[in-house]
Amino acid sequence: MSSKSPVSVSSRSGSIPPLDFTPSELRRLRALKTPAGVQCFLDDLPYHLAGTAWSPRVVLRKATAHCLEGAVFAAAALRVLGYPPLILDLEADQDTDHVIAIFQSRGHWGAVAKSNFSGCRYREPVYRTLRELAMSYFNIYFNLRRERTLRRYSRPVNLSRFDHLHWMTSENNIWFIAEYLCEISHRPLLNRAMEKNLTRVDERTMRSEMTGHRKKPDGRGSP
Repeated sequence: MSSKSPVSVSSRSGSIPPLDFTPSELRRLRALKTPAGVQCFLDDLPYHLAGTAWSPRVVLRKATAHCLEGAVFAAAALRVLGYPPLILDLEADQDTDHVIAIFQSRGHWGAVAKSNFSGCRYREPVYRTLRELAMSYFNIYFNLRRERTLRRYSRPVNLSRFDHLHWMTSENNIWFIAEYLCEISHRPLLNRAMEKNLTRVDERTMRSEMTGHRKKPDGRGSP
């Protein structure tokens, strides 16, 4: 078999189309074994601040990622491990959005994510609904003015819809995923009265959540 040949894998819900990963790439992804293993891999990668949208293949090669790239990489890795390649968009006001890869275990939702903030990463699969999962990010989702900014969440997006665009292995930026997330509807997490009564994040929480935080050239942060 050529090292460039597509390789098929089995899924918990049945077979999936052949993947474009090489056998070597698949071995690296399978070695992650579990969602928690995928998270550990992402945690070991430096957070990069470039305006890119790399595919999982490029993330493997470059060994760095930001939020979107980390979530898409996690979705691909989870697919190799037998989960559907699902992502969820968390939408904020006066802040940047955050994308997470989501998975189910025994009927409960968990998440894998790459973040510039400590708490916006892994979630154990203990959440009964996607709203519960999204709300688990609320208290530690804030901007550099200490405002709590998380407001909405999207429906799950199965990235297999982009298989024809080779989202897992493209050498080009996969901005079509980000663009799709901007187009779909999002559900509100708060009502207006709740929004008006929000307190700012305290200094202690801010310091702990920004452990290892990297600033963009303009001084702003990113989830």
